[in-house]
Amino acid sequence: MVNHMTKTELENCIFAYGKDIYSFCKSITLHTQEADDLYQDTFLKAMELLSEIDGKQNPKSYLLSIALRLWKNKRRKHAWRKQIASMVSITEESDLDLIKAAAFTPETSFLQREESDLVHRAVGNLPEKLKITVLLFYMEDLPVTQISHILKIPAGTVKSRLHHARNQLKKELEVVLDEKYR
Repeated sequence: MVNHMTKTELENCIFAYGKDIYSFCKSITLHTQEADDLYQDTFLKAMELLSEIDGKQNPKSYLLSIALRLWKNKRRKHAWRKQIASMVSITEESDLDLIKAAAFTPETSFLQREESDLVHRAVGNLPEKLKITVLLFYMEDLPVTQISHILKIPAGTVKSRLHHARNQLKKELEVVLDEKYR
């Protein structure tokens, strides 16, 4: 029997997973305003679909799949307007807390931030299918089975995309880092 989610349970999900959902929205849209809109649209759509959401299943996974579907639909509808945008570095509060907590020298802190920016740009340069898979796996820390469910693809395809993404990232970052430290 399906345990339909209540408004209160959805509000609890927003409180529990809101930051993760927003961070994912920002990662796939690359712009704060678009991320804000996608985040709001995700929870508005979740309100519409309350009767379909099973509160006993993984609600975070369901919310991520809503965000992803909305984003893909918007991109499809507005593909002709799409402009090429550079990857915007995402500064996580946790990253800032770690930097502040540790006794880093300014040079070490700068180098770590610069390397983090390189990784964010490299992920941003991946083809869309690989980028989304990488973000769900590494940023959202979801297992392959949940990613497979969200993207509606076999688990083997998720593993294959992760493998290809890792290889592309390794090649791109090796070139960039070799040039940087010569």
